[in-house]
Formats: sequence, C-alpha cells, structure tokens
Amino acid sequence: MNRIINASLQVLPSGGTRHPYEIVDQAIEVIQKSGLKYKVCPFETVVEGTYDEIMAVFKQAQQACYDAGAESVMAYFKIQSALSDVSIEDKVGKY
Repeated sequence: MNRIINASLQVLPSGGTRHPYEIVDQAIEVIQKSGLKYKVCPFETVVEGTYDEIMAVFKQAQQACYDAGAESVMAYFKIQSALSDVSIEDKVGKY
C-alpha cells in the first residue's frame, strides 16, 4: 500500500495530573513534526500520507500521550484508501 491515503486520529487520554488538552497537544505536535500533510479538527486530526508513514506517526502520537503523563489512551483511527491516491483537498477543497 504505497498509495496516498487519508487517516484520522482521535486520542482521548485519561489519568495523570495534566489537563487532557495539554496531552492531546503533545500528540498533535508529533503529527506537525512528521512532515506529513495534516488538518487539525475539533475532534480529530486528519493526516495524508502512505499507510506505513501514517501508522508510524500515530504510534508515536500515542506514545507522546503517555510521555506527557496519560495513564490510559483511547485511540480511534479512521482510514480512507482507494485504488488511486486520496487527498484531503479532494474532499474539502471546495469549502
């Protein structure tokens, strides 16, 4: 699967002493530093890249939550793939 896909990640950290938003910010920072195209939304962050690239970043983002003090993380992924590349722009560019 070397085609470009779209995937979204929502992390819901719990436990620890930090506010969940502060922990989520650490996960978003991992995505920002990845070099992949992304869009932060109110409930999730959408990322564009190959399947392997995205899964590696999502794994790092979950670990960042633990490193930031989460005791538990619920992580929800959504993936759109196709026989051709899938882009964020194709879906929301008209808005």
